[in-house]
Amino acid sequence: MHPEWLSNAFAVADGERGTALIVDSGADPAPLVAAIDGWGAEVAAILRTHSHHDHVVHEDELRKRYGVEVIAEPGAWSFGDLRVRGLSTPGHSDDMVAFHVGDLIFTGDTLFKDAVGGGDLEQVRASVMDVFMGLPDETRVLPGHTDETTIGREREHNPFVRVWSGAEPEGTERVRVSGRDATLVVWSPDYDGKGKAWVRFDDGTDAIVGGSRVSRD
Repeated sequence: MHPEWLSNAFAVADGERGTALIVDSGADPAPLVAAIDGWGAEVAAILRTHSHHDHVVHEDELRKRYGVEVIAEPGAWSFGDLRVRGLSTPGHSDDMVAFHVGDLIFTGDTLFKDAVGGGDLEQVRASVMDVFMGLPDETRVLPGHTDETTIGREREHNPFVRVWSGAEPEGTERVRVSGRDATLVVWSPDYDGKGKAWVRFDDGTDAIVGGSRVSRD
């Protein structure tokens, strides 16, 4: 995990002396390289969840080191004993792809522990509820920033998911968002400690915004 961006990069392999994959490259690559070397595994590809700088900064370095392709689109692939499904999950970015590998789902910046990514609200909602919440509860969620979680935990505890699923009502607290009057529909923790909010402005438009933009009485 990058200490400033808190963005994650991952290596996953099907066993020692097997096949490995790298997922995103925004963090220091040295621990990834050390893990892969320790496994004696051969890297087959780099999986890119999206092209924001904090997820790709070391991509060229790793691509050249291992001489592999970068996969950044939906589809299905097999690498050794690793079966990979790339799932389109737009909202935070148009090119967002989640990668399902065995019992792991790499969610990029769409689903986090207790929060979701900022961006187009309806697209984020569809990606979370139609894609991720269709996976088994025991599926391990490895997000683009900070802590690992599971689908089951997010189904039960993520404030956005609970409102979208009807388990909790929408909030009614009045707030100000960058000087505009709005209703706070959902408030959640976020990986950066500043919170994440779903707000409805008085003109009827909705948005997912960083908590630092929300003024609460």
